[in-house]
Amino acid sequence: MTNIYKEITINGLWKQNSGVVQLLGMCPTLAVTTSAVNGLSLGFATALVMAAANGAVSPVRQYVPNEIRVPVFILVIATLVTVIDLSINAFAHELHKVLGIFIPLIVVNCIVLARVESFAAKNPTLPSMLDGFMMGSGLMLVLGLLGAIRELVGKGTVLSGLDLVLGPSAHAFMWTSVDYHGFLLAVLPPGAFLGLASLILLRNCIEMRKTKANDASALAATPAMKH
Repeated sequence: MTNIYKEITINGLWKQNSGVVQLLGMCPTLAVTTSAVNGLSLGFATALVMAAANGAVSPVRQYVPNEIRVPVFILVIATLVTVIDLSINAFAHELHKVLGIFIPLIVVNCIVLARVESFAAKNPTLPSMLDGFMMGSGLMLVLGLLGAIRELVGKGTVLSGLDLVLGPSAHAFMWTSVDYHGFLLAVLPPGAFLGLASLILLRNCIEMRKTKANDASALAATPAMKH
């Protein structure tokens, strides 16, 4: 059982990462990541919705007729997104104004419905909840890292807007460059595409090096053929 949870975690964070491998949910990935805080906030909200949606669908999967399966799943997701949306509006109103329409759009995010349909509808509750949270966490990491890169290059800051989430006291954690005033392209739409392409390239390079190292190890462990 432990191996199952480990595999789910690795798949969500790395092997099947929705941001740089499956390339799902590109609309928020490219639009919201003008700062690290925006990316992390929306990514965390998505992870909570995915975990809750998987956890809600899994126990009733056997009782939902195939003909209405997708509408029922979307209704569950929409209900959970509404709860998250109202909670952010109540406890972090300024952040809610920044994220805007992208919170309700979690309902139509492909990765949410995809995991409900492909995993939660076929597996027990606890693994399903972990799968949803890890898939969402993988997307959150991509959103946060992409937002941090664009924010640093584009504005010369890191973690600007953290006070919108944690209150005025968190303003002290924001880092601002003294002599660097930013490169505007990074916070514009082209910067989102370039930043995401860089993350995909980095991930693929790591995988290629790992594959070459494994192949070299396997070759070294193979006994030499006798002629």
